[in-house]
Amino acid sequence: MKFPEISKTHLILFFLTIISTLIAGSIMQGGNPLGNPTDIILGIPFSITLMLILGCHEFGHYYYALKHNVDATLPYFLPAPPYLFIIGTFGAFIKIKSPIYKKDALLQIGAAGPIAGFIIAVPALIIGLLLSDVIAINDQYKGIILGDSLLMKIFTSIIFPDLIDGHDILLHPVAFAGWIGLLVTMLNLLPIGQLDGGHIAYAMLGKKQGLVGWITLLTLFPLSFLSLNWLIWGLLILVLMRSAKHPPIHDILTPLSKKNKFIGYLCLLIFILCFIPTPFQI
Repeated sequence: MKFPEISKTHLILFFLTIISTLIAGSIMQGGNPLGNPTDIILGIPFSITLMLILGCHEFGHYYYALKHNVDATLPYFLPAPPYLFIIGTFGAFIKIKSPIYKKDALLQIGAAGPIAGFIIAVPALIIGLLLSDVIAINDQYKGIILGDSLLMKIFTSIIFPDLIDGHDILLHPVAFAGWIGLLVTMLNLLPIGQLDGGHIAYAMLGKKQGLVGWITLLTLFPLSFLSLNWLIWGLLILVLMRSAKHPPIHDILTPLSKKNKFIGYLCLLIFILCFIPTPFQI
């Protein structure tokens, strides 16, 4: 397996994203890294955790692309203004530069990212919850309230079994990075277009993926009554991908192996565990 040369663009974006996530993590901890540069060290736990989750997700895709002789770039990390975008990054992506001919390859490349990110996000969330504090809240509480996935509910009920009304968990930055990791995993597993879930659904359902993709996309808009985030994400997906249908691949007739069908169902389970009806409330 030949490892490609790392371009200047990759390095610049990577280091800018480290800086932006460090600043974001410092702000979460009450730091002022612009006024007091040494405060940037406060952002290390959040930055390392989030970069590890995003990096493992993208390198999961990259590894399986190379394994199936599909030409792909190294991950591009995308920095974001930390004072405007709370986590300091828009995420990361790889670019597939050659066709994917077989369904088995399509499914493995699509599934590898969410599974790898999930494997890192889960222990990060558990460790972060163990470091988190319980605080009293009231009607005057100002801040972002994060929604709970099924997995989050399970972990919080185990770690904080005596949590009472009027109190909530103030997430440690490592836990918040883990929560973001589950959110990113869930969004990527939507069976729409060329999202990871779209790749998996097309490999498993063939042309029926188009119908599933459109139904899923249209479902995001009524979900916006629960959280406006769904409307924003739905519009972004529609603008960037232009269609909920996955483009065809060359070999659509060869059936998936039992192993890859299992991987597809595993990704569905991960999606269910990570699904958050109301991700953010302000």
